[in-house]
Amino acid sequence: MNPIYIYRLVRLFFVVGIVALSTATLYYTASVTYPFIIALVIAFLINPLVDFFEKKARMPRALAVILSLILIIGVFVGLITLLVAEIVSGANYLANVVPRHLETLIDYMEQFIGTQILPMYHKFSALFNNLDAGQQDTIMSNIESVGKKIATTVGAFIQNFFHNIPVIIGWFPNVATVLIFSLLATFFISKDWYRLKGFAGRIAPSKVKESISKIFADLKRALFGFIKAQLTLISITTIIVLIGLLVLRVDYAITIALVAGFVDILPYLGTGAVFVPWIIYEAVTGDMNIAIGLGVLYIVVLVQRQIMEPKILSSSIGLDPLATLISLFVGFKLIGFLGLIAGPVTLVIINTLQRSNVFKDLWNFIMGKKEEL
Repeated sequence: MNPIYIYRLVRLFFVVGIVALSTATLYYTASVTYPFIIALVIAFLINPLVDFFEKKARMPRALAVILSLILIIGVFVGLITLLVAEIVSGANYLANVVPRHLETLIDYMEQFIGTQILPMYHKFSALFNNLDAGQQDTIMSNIESVGKKIATTVGAFIQNFFHNIPVIIGWFPNVATVLIFSLLATFFISKDWYRLKGFAGRIAPSKVKESISKIFADLKRALFGFIKAQLTLISITTIIVLIGLLVLRVDYAITIALVAGFVDILPYLGTGAVFVPWIIYEAVTGDMNIAIGLGVLYIVVLVQRQIMEPKILSSSIGLDPLATLISLFVGFKLIGFLGLIAGPVTLVIINTLQRSNVFKDLWNFIMGKKEEL
């Protein structure tokens, strides 16, 4: 074999090995240091606010970090408090209204059973009695088999549910620990941000430092763009739902619109978690005007979400709409809800590496050209 091809093959295996080893090391390191990775991300995000307090208000860096964290936590807690207050207000309203609607639903079910189910039961009972013994035994055995499968499935679900309760309870101390370590690490990282940045710049080669700077700049733009895009989509959904509910003269339209906007971030379910049960209930209780109005409103929300999401995400994070849509779907399929964030972020990293000529440099290294890493 030509020695040139052997050298290229060796370089290829070397690059693949380095990438695989780096990925495995990063994965293992992240699994045990994720609170500090979270802290690094938070420090990266709040750094503009810290710089503002430090330079404009002439605060010490440590005080600027503390004030920034308090401000962000306060805003977050305030938004949650407002949302909870709206939900509690709506819950009080539902507590007064639901019993009346439940009575209506029970009356409807009683009438449905009396006029539809019982006649069908008598009809099938007469047909069953006309069958021979073998056919009756076959039907009964199939019914028993289906009943056993249902009972087994329900029993397994209940068993798994109660087995997972200790796991869920044990999850809270871990969350509290991670939160405390992340906040402390955020303070120290943000306080020494520029010292740590300078240290990393001194030990990194100029080519690597240039590529990493571009990657961080694009990731920052993409991350803020993703958050902006999601807030835009949620706001659009909330406004559309609010306008629709006001047109339909639904009580507590603001509370319902806020809840619908909040659940809109859920994959697959989205606003359907609110609208589908509501539409079914209104149809069952006979209020077809509201049911049809809610159905039209749900379709409008669903269509605008499917149309606007790829466009808003692509314009906010600077990616092709089709590539963004593919990354969202693949990310969700691979790792679930977090994949909706990880997918576009991974696409941004790949796009940034390509623009930074990292792939070109790797190819030159493999081919043995002069422009090596």
